[in-house]
Amino acid sequence: MARKPNYDFERKERDRLKAEKKALRAAEKKAARIKNSEQSEQIDIDNLTDNPTGAT
Repeated sequence: MARKPNYDFERKERDRLKAEKKALRAAEKKAARIKNSEQSEQIDIDNLTDNPTGAT
């Protein structure tokens, strides 16, 4: 005998998994943005220390 479908639960489960994946992707993007901004700040600091007078 086949089981009675529980459409509400299945839909909520799909939505939960989708939200979990979306949150994971957002966290990865945020970490990448932070990493890139730290690298650009490091490059800016290196450029300032190479030329202490500030003249180009």
